[in-house]
Order: sequence, then C-alpha cells, then structure tokens
Amino acid sequence: MRTVGVEEELLLVHPETGEPKALSAAVLARAARDDTCEGVFEKELYNQMLEFNTHPQADMADLGAEIVRCRREAARHAGGIGCTVAALATSPLPVSPTVTRGSRYQWMEEQYGIAVQQQLVLGCHVHVSVDSDEEGVAVLDRIRPWLSVISALSANSPFWQGRDTRYNSYRSRVWQRWPSAGPTEVFGSAERYHGRVADMVASGVILDEGMIYFDARLSRQYPTVEVRVADVCLHAATAALVATLTRGLVETAAREWWDGHPPLNHSVSLLRLAAWQAARSGLADELLHPVTMRRQSAESVVGALLEHIGGALADSGDLERARETCVRLLKGGTGAQVQRELLARNRNLREVVTGCVRHTQA
Repeated sequence: MRTVGVEEELLLVHPETGEPKALSAAVLARAARDDTCEGVFEKELYNQMLEFNTHPQADMADLGAEIVRCRREAARHAGGIGCTVAALATSPLPVSPTVTRGSRYQWMEEQYGIAVQQQLVLGCHVHVSVDSDEEGVAVLDRIRPWLSVISALSANSPFWQGRDTRYNSYRSRVWQRWPSAGPTEVFGSAERYHGRVADMVASGVILDEGMIYFDARLSRQYPTVEVRVADVCLHAATAALVATLTRGLVETAAREWWDGHPPLNHSVSLLRLAAWQAARSGLADELLHPVTMRRQSAESVVGALLEHIGGALADSGDLERARETCVRLLKGGTGAQVQRELLARNRNLREVVTGCVRHTQA
C-alpha cells in the first residue's frame, strides 16, 4: 500500500480581528520546546504562515486524524502568543506580508521583486510514495490532466486584499507568477525529467531544485511524487479527501504504466485552460473534462475522476468514503463557497476569518 503524507500551510491571525499576524518565529519557538511536535512545524516564506508535515500514512483514516491533530496543535501553540490559525489559502483581509529572514528568502525577494511581496498564498501538498524515479515520472506524465479536478475540489481562496476576486481558487492564479510554476509536458523518462530540472537550475532564473514549482514533481527529499495544486482546505476532511484522491491517481497511473498504456498527450496550453477553469469555477460551475478537454458540469467531471481511479480506491478501501465526501462537497460547497456564505450572512470579512478559524479546528 502506498503511503501518503500531507504538508499544510496555515495562516496566523488575530483571534478577534482576523488580521494576519507575523508571528511564525514565536510560534515555532514554542513548538520547538514541545517534544511531541518535533519535526512537525516549519517556517515558510512569510512570517504570517505556519507549515506542518504529517507522517507518512497508509490508512487514510489515520492520516485524517493526524491532520486534525496537527491543526489543533498549531492552534494551541499560536494561542500561547495571542494568535490562532486559519486554513485559508488567501487572506480575506488586506495584508502586507513580511518575508522570513534567511539568505534563501532574501535572494527570492531580490530576484522576483513585487511578485514575492504579493505571494502570501497557502497550499496543501500531497506526497505519495513511488518505487523509483522511473515510476514517478511515469506517474507525473499520466496524472497531468486530472490535477485540475483536485484544484477545483480544494478551492478555498475567493478573496484577495479585501475584495471578492470572482475566482474560487485565486491562490492558484497568484502562484502562477513563479517562473517555474504550472503544468508540464510529458517527460517520457526519468532521464528527461532530471535533464529538464538541471537545465532550469542552470539558467540561473531559479535558485535550486527546491524552486521547481511544477504542479506535480518528484520530491528532492523523499521517494515520493509531490502534488502541489491544492489550496489549503478549510476542512480537515477535505484535505484527507485530496490526499485520498491523489493516492488513487498515483496508483492508477502506475498501473497504466505497468500495463503499457501511454499518457494522454494534452498540450500544456490546454492544461493551463483546465487549471484556469478550475480556479474560476471550483465546484460551482462547469469544469473541463480531463479526457475531452470540453466543458461539463462539475458533478460529471468529479464523477469521471472517481470512475478513473475507482479500482485503486476500491483496493485500498477508500472508495465509499471518497464518494461520500465528494457528494458532500458538491452539495455543501467548497471552502470558497463557505467563505462567501459567511460574508453574505455577516457582511464583514472579519467574520469570514473568525468563522473559518472555527471550521479549521472542527
């Protein structure tokens, strides 16, 4: 059974005003004194962010429980210095992010200028184990068309600097400002993948391999494929769903490779359109079907994803739970829809943030 790990980035906010707070160093210092949190929390590019990493898990119920536990531990440590955490992929309230100290982050700030000053976005990255780089690249080649559906399911960033963007995942649009971000062509082999990465680093435009921000990549630290398209999800159950579906995609792609089935050779241009449509619509409108690249209802496209990976989900015992969670999202709405409902009810973005704090820790 393939193991799965999740990295989540959380927004540090004032518990009453909802204002983002640049207190990550203080939260990390508190967490470092707690033996139970060793290796769980890490600093990120901005002082308003806190990242945690789960352990690799084979059982999705265990992974979901760990995501809940890590969120609550993050809130506990943040509470000790007068703030809290919200699983928001962008801040609804206006914010001027501050860059974390360190030579790497300073290089990025100098290299990319205003793009760094406007990059306070928070994601969810899913690592799924693979047996080799060759298998991993075969997986990357075959999951490309389906990643826009994962993005739609996770959509949780409708607001930017105090305004409704009319997108459901505006985070993903901001993320595209990085020069190495986005979908990739079919590589065909691990040799070609590593050659492309080496050429990109050698260009000097990016600092190192850690700045390969493909939608999905081989991890440089772990024997995993890392899928990076999701917003940080408002609810822990949605994060667990994203991880479950991602493992299903990886396992299905590996089986296709073993059986000699070639990947769909959609152009990067079409994949960008699918990603844009997912960012714009979330689950509230039509998406591009990953096979045909034509517009269909969100319900039918999510159904196509479940059908595509149904065998892998059934074999891991995750099919029914995945179906049920997808149905709940389609009926109840993504995090973006919840945020808009909170604004409609309270007519105040502060209440959107504080309401999302409660959802984060539920």
